[in-house]
Amino acid sequence: MQILQGKKILLGISGGIAAYKTPELVRRLKDQGADVRVVMTEGAKAFITPLTLQAVSANAVSDSLLDTQAELAMGHIELAKWADFILIAPATADIIAKIAAGMASDLLTTLCLATAAPIAIAPAMNQQMWHNRATQNNINTLTSWGYTVFGPGAGEQACGDVGLGRMLEVDELVTLTCQEFTQPIQKTQEKEQAKPLAGQQWLITAGPTREAIDPVRYISNHSSGKMGFAIATAAQELGANVTIISGPVNLTTPEFCQKIAVNSAIEMHQQATTLAENADIFVACAAVADYRLDTIANEKIKKSHDTMRLNLIKNPDIVADVAAMTNKPFTVGFAAETQDVEHYARGKLARKNLDMIAANNVATSGQGFNSDDNALTVYTANDEKVLPLTNKAELAKQLVQFIQDNYQNSLKS
Repeated sequence: MQILQGKKILLGISGGIAAYKTPELVRRLKDQGADVRVVMTEGAKAFITPLTLQAVSANAVSDSLLDTQAELAMGHIELAKWADFILIAPATADIIAKIAAGMASDLLTTLCLATAAPIAIAPAMNQQMWHNRATQNNINTLTSWGYTVFGPGAGEQACGDVGLGRMLEVDELVTLTCQEFTQPIQKTQEKEQAKPLAGQQWLITAGPTREAIDPVRYISNHSSGKMGFAIATAAQELGANVTIISGPVNLTTPEFCQKIAVNSAIEMHQQATTLAENADIFVACAAVADYRLDTIANEKIKKSHDTMRLNLIKNPDIVADVAAMTNKPFTVGFAAETQDVEHYARGKLARKNLDMIAANNVATSGQGFNSDDNALTVYTANDEKVLPLTNKAELAKQLVQFIQDNYQNSLKS
């Protein structure tokens, strides 16, 4: 059965090395019955020739917005109306950025603006470019507009890096394209269910900090970062643009999230107070050291005495300083306590001018630091919500929803 029989597929090719796979992609789409036309950017022609794609598609290839013959019939509008579905593969960081910015600087970007057809992009780029905050913001913008994203895949890349960013294989792209036509009702329903955090900027601190004693020793704590990373994942899955400022952890950065690695409380403070200026919601989940050494030894301290005295000075209070900003984000603190949890949590909530605080008893076995499970009691000035013991992924989803509800209420007041 030819699933794409009679369907008109416009394949947009931008300038990435994965363009060499597109003749096979065209052939496989035609095997499914599709009528395929190809639009190429100038960069794409550096990797694959228009003549090759014309041969496999049996249609003329379009590559210029200013083709005088084509434009006699308003060619770009004609193509935009002709397509039942547009697939951009490979979709480089550059073409994704241009589309997200609403540019019409070449034929392909112009078609994206001029068409009413559904559009899917198949990202293809270096793994660091994929994880860059700018790219992730652009991807989130496009998905919020109803674009579909096919991939990317993970593996070894042309540059030698290993990670997310590879264009999906031809078989996968053909299967996903077929699904766009075989599951149209489901696809439409999914796209109509707008992600509630779409467009929001979330800034989350996670993990411990390390306060150096000398070049080989430091003061730290038992935080694993699992709770902060789970919150980041939950927020991103609901459509938020998420940046994590993380101390040293052994965790994989959640997909589509931007991670900024730091060591000390001073470094985390600098990043948090800078980035919070553009954040809608700030979640201070990191276990930040309260004190640091007043002087860090330049050389390893020798074990020449039975005792050693360290002179500590107080670190800046990150969450309090963010909450004190003139245009502060909705600010959520964490209180990891071993006794009188509610008393200390409510004290911090009021003293630090927080919008919300999530408190947990880290003295309770099986929850908190280094555990996969946790339980929280969340306080606001006028509300309290108990989130019972569960795995941190599920707990994060409940917490993110509670934060969102209170954030939306704050916008109304």
